[in-house]
Amino acid sequence: MYPTRLAPALACTIACAFAVAPAAAAQADWPSRPVRIVVAFPAGSPGDIASRLVADKLGQALRQAVVVENRPGAGGNIGADVVAKSPADGYTFLQGPDTILTVNPTLYRKLNFKPGDFAPVITLARFNQMLVCAPSSGIRTLADLATKARSAPEGLNYASGGPGVPGHLAMEMYLTQAGLKMTHVPYKGPSPAMQDVLAGQVPCGYLASPVVTPMVKAGKLVGLAVSGSTRSVLAPQVPTMAEAGVAGYDATFSELLLAPKGTPDAIVRRMNEEISRIVKLPEVRTKLLANDLEPAPDQPAALARQIETDTAKWQAVIRRVGVYLD
Repeated sequence: MYPTRLAPALACTIACAFAVAPAAAAQADWPSRPVRIVVAFPAGSPGDIASRLVADKLGQALRQAVVVENRPGAGGNIGADVVAKSPADGYTFLQGPDTILTVNPTLYRKLNFKPGDFAPVITLARFNQMLVCAPSSGIRTLADLATKARSAPEGLNYASGGPGVPGHLAMEMYLTQAGLKMTHVPYKGPSPAMQDVLAGQVPCGYLASPVVTPMVKAGKLVGLAVSGSTRSVLAPQVPTMAEAGVAGYDATFSELLLAPKGTPDAIVRRMNEEISRIVKLPEVRTKLLANDLEPAPDQPAALARQIETDTAKWQAVIRRVGVYLD
């Protein structure tokens, strides 16, 4: 027999060992069924493109199907809410732009989730927005846009992929710095917004560059500027906002993969390692770049720091502009 004074400690040790064993076994067996990636934006959005390019090879690596499920709406909040409430077992992940964590908690007065409900996994890709106009608008440069915005008696409209999405924020940053006013027309994703700009229903739009660049290359839209600090490799003739005259302007965005808080570190590391390897494969990298998406794999800790930095930047923009949503 063990001494009486050791019995409680021994019992605790044994109980803990039995409690940990099933969790450890579950992680060792992961994945034993399909893995779901919830994309918080519609089909054809930058994140949807990136997720589908990665999903097939990720499924091969994990030896399980990786299912991409679009749950768009409310600037990514609907998809985020689904994942925040999902079990932290490594079978559900959220894919969406960084604005879900860096913008929405300040922009929206009511949210059913918190940034802390998610664990960073990896950055899939970085991408820009592109300010585009219909050829019929007569707007060919950023200077033209400013002139028309100031002279339009009823104001000038611009389209974005939704309230609080990257294009909306990027445009409001520009309007604030330029001292201009335009009316925001939000859509449910960049693709439907682009269709109305193409049709001339809305003269201009600040939209995801992967979506609009093919139309700019085809001459169906006029590209005025890209939001990031470097030009698009697919449309090198389009200047950056800084080159077009907005000094210090830089609005680069990222497509992220996130897990519910509490997802085992071993699973997060495995997903990070596999996706980092996949986006570096020549065939995947080429397809991402062909969609104006720049592969940008990082470690979860680095991603967490970047989220913190970008949150401070966009909080300042939102508070300066005074744009809030219910």
